[in-house]
Parts: sequence; structure tokens; C-alpha cells
Amino acid sequence: MGKAGKKVAAAPLAKSKKKVQKSSLFEKTPKNFRIGGDIRPTTDLTRFVKWPKYVRLQRMKKIMLTRLKVPPALNQFNTAIDKNQAASLLKLLKKYVPETKDEKKKRLLETAQQKKDGQEVKSKKPIVIKYGLNHVTTLIEQKAAKLVVIAHDVDPIELVCWMPALCRKKEVAYCIIKGKSRLGQLVHKKTASCIALTTVRQEDKPDLDKLANNFMAQFNDNAELRRRWGGGIMGLKSQHVMARRERAIQLEQAKKMGLGFA
Repeated sequence: MGKAGKKVAAAPLAKSKKKVQKSSLFEKTPKNFRIGGDIRPTTDLTRFVKWPKYVRLQRMKKIMLTRLKVPPALNQFNTAIDKNQAASLLKLLKKYVPETKDEKKKRLLETAQQKKDGQEVKSKKPIVIKYGLNHVTTLIEQKAAKLVVIAHDVDPIELVCWMPALCRKKEVAYCIIKGKSRLGQLVHKKTASCIALTTVRQEDKPDLDKLANNFMAQFNDNAELRRRWGGGIMGLKSQHVMARRERAIQLEQAKKMGLGFA
């Protein structure tokens, strides 16, 4: 029989724990993120989102166009006019926005009324921007267009990839601007692949001539633009692999050179 109520001896080196006086100023309030507890802090879940198919497709397309070598005929659309040039061009184009349906109807009714009354017809057809792929192409072929503006993001690009070559052949000044929607806004549409100016009012002729001369030098007479390939940029991992491979080749050559001289 063991002895009842036997006391265990205290550890000889055990130190008696002193109670620390907590300051009411800096008390810890740990959060509990378990079910029914505190709300989790917001984190960036971009990499875990299942994006819609159209988003995935446009991202894959962007990467593919960066990786593949792009021929000059398509690569030229990555060289668009800068912000200041675009501002001055759009400022001019906004003065020649086409009529809306209601405005045209009103003008035609006024003309008809004047003819009916036997008066001199005062309302003339306004000078406006010309748009539509077939229409603009005809104007370029006839050399009637003074300035052609092409959007950089036309899809499929084959619709307009031949137009710069036609403009050069016919000696019509052209430029590439960012955003087909910006051109669409000018002609009361969602988007427009290209627009053209055939004539302007007398007060705007110096502005048009200045823009046409600048774009002629920047695009029409720029031989480098027709020869420059694009794309061919590998991903970061591939770049590191290629760099390591290059270093290894250089080391190998250095060793051979060293052996050759020895």
C-alpha cells in the first residue's frame, strides 16, 4: 500500500514566476479569425480569380504578340503619334464632325422649302470628315484625301495593314493614332478603323498643312518604320536561362583560350 497524500518535492532550480503588472495603456487585443470571429483583412486575390474567357484570351494574345516575331507590316501599328500630336489632330478633326441624322434632315427640309418658294438656296452641304473603309480607300486612290488617320487597334488588323502602303504609293499623308473608339466618337459610331480629311475651311489650312508635312516625314518617308521587326521578347525566366547559357559559353571559350596559350 502506497502512502496516501504524498507531496511531490518542488524542483530545486525552479524559479517562482512573478506576476507582471499589466499596463492598461498598452493591452494586447489579439484578433481571432476563426468562424464567427473577426473579419479577415482584405487581400489581393487577383492570382486566384478565375477570370472570364474574354479576359484570358486578350491576356494570352498580348503575351503571344510579345513573344512571337512580328513582321514590319504589322509592327508599324505599334508606332503611333504621341499625346501632343494627337491633341492637335483631334482639335482640328472636331471642327469637321459629320451631321447627325436630325441635323441632316433639318438641312434638307430647309433646302427643299427654299427651292419650293423659289428662293436662292443658302444652306450648303457642310465640309466633314469622311469615314468608312471602302470610302476612305476610294478617296486615297483618287488622291482626294489630304490626310488619313488610321487606328492602331483594328481587329482583325488585316483590314487596314495594307493602307499605309497605299498612302505611300499615292503620296497621301497618313498617321496612326491610338484608339479606334476615339475615331468612332468623331463620326457618331462606337468605333472607326480610319477617317480622312478631303478639304478644310480657309482658316484651318495652315494647321492641316503643318500636320500633313509632319506626318509625311514621320510615317510616309520613314524607311526604318517599314524595316523594323517587332516582338521576339522572351519571358523573364527564359531571359535568365539564356543569360546563364551565354555565361557558360563564355567561360568555356575562356578556358579553351587559356589552354591554347599555355
